[in-house]
Amino acid sequence: MKQIKVLFVCMGNICRSPTAQGVFEHLVHSQGLSDRILIDSAGTHAYHVGNPPDKRSQGAAKSRGLDLSGQRARKVTLADIEAFDYVLAMDRTNLDDLQDMVAASQRERVRLFMAFAERWNVDEVPDPYYGGESGFERVLDMVEDAAAGLLEHIRRTHF
Repeated sequence: MKQIKVLFVCMGNICRSPTAQGVFEHLVHSQGLSDRILIDSAGTHAYHVGNPPDKRSQGAAKSRGLDLSGQRARKVTLADIEAFDYVLAMDRTNLDDLQDMVAASQRERVRLFMAFAERWNVDEVPDPYYGGESGFERVLDMVEDAAAGLLEHIRRTHF
């Protein structure tokens, strides 16, 4: 059976997209699907390439039993968009940047992550970088909801 590939994308790949990667990895693992779904994250900008996730992202995740410390920021590439089945942007700015990278025929792979949310009625995951600790908790709440919806969508569509 084909492995489904999911890439989460934000601007610098140190807050939102590594959080989404960690949450989704945990969810997929808990459902026994780690061998069927490949998960990664990247940023549209190279500001933090090689750096671990923001300490505040790591702290908020750790309080929920998630370890993001092994992740390292990287910049998304055209090869990523071609290789991944789902390229999920955290906000419209990053969605636009991703869609500008690809031909019109590949744009269906690129969409907003929050489109999969069931409880949150918003399009974007806000960037918590310049705010306080509560922003990182809010991001986790949003990401957990959208991750559950994404996994349900993948199950219905591919398995």
